[in-house]
Amino acid sequence: MSKIVVTGAAGQLGSDVVQQLRKIDEYEVYGFTRQELDITNDEEVFNTFRSIRPDAVIHCAAYTKVDHAEEDPDTAYLVNAIGSRNIAAASEKVKAKLVYVSTDYVFNGESEKPYHEFEETSPLGVYGKSKLAGETFVRNLHSQFFIVRTSWVFGVNGQNFVKTMMELAKKMDELKVVEDQVGSPTYTQDLARNIIEMVQTEKYGTYHVSNSGQCSWFEFASEIFNQIGSDIKVNPCTTEEFPRPAPRPKNSVFDHMALRLNQFAEMPHWRDALTRFLQELQEKQQSKEE
Repeated sequence: MSKIVVTGAAGQLGSDVVQQLRKIDEYEVYGFTRQELDITNDEEVFNTFRSIRPDAVIHCAAYTKVDHAEEDPDTAYLVNAIGSRNIAAASEKVKAKLVYVSTDYVFNGESEKPYHEFEETSPLGVYGKSKLAGETFVRNLHSQFFIVRTSWVFGVNGQNFVKTMMELAKKMDELKVVEDQVGSPTYTQDLARNIIEMVQTEKYGTYHVSNSGQCSWFEFASEIFNQIGSDIKVNPCTTEEFPRPAPRPKNSVFDHMALRLNQFAEMPHWRDALTRFLQELQEKQQSKEE
């Protein structure tokens, strides 16, 4: 039986990775939350990995507060860079494959074309820079790694854009949503499935994994309201009209070149993913009520 460690097991992605892995009989799954494993403590990480001796590690834990990172770069780098260094070094020591989950924020968003895996990175803010530092540690310290960059993530466990829009639809008649930032939304269930398929291979390297298709935040919001049957009025606005502490890439659309070249299946379209997410959310609410 293969042993797999998952960090960030209570997060949006980590919880779905653990849930899917536990349905597969040949895996013994060790899911660690922030409280159960302090990834910034190298000794704790090494001792845990030495004790379990995992065959693979799926590293989902991260500091993801994009705006707060600008005010608190030390914490962002401590978790995303130093924490990932500890995970990479400990994984290599026990000869475990490693999946490191990264982000579209490693790019500046100035390209007019979708980004493929072999293009130069150039992050704008602290969050993207700290995640790129994590990538660098993984590349330098590990020999069997998958770096999985993803974007615009949504899942049932945790806060995200879809849930925020659904909450706003209950309170407001009208709202503005940014139209000049485009990207590829990603459903955590689809991303988790892809990561699990990937870690069973030896096709190591960097991958861009998002649902297929692209949209602006305005188009994404419009589709959410369409699918939930809300008649809230959505007005497009510019990034300048909605200032945030951290700069956002204008273009976060991914080209899934590495998935194609390594003959992995194309990810489902983001509209289809949104439909399945809303269904999962509804089922979860119904089971709570029962």
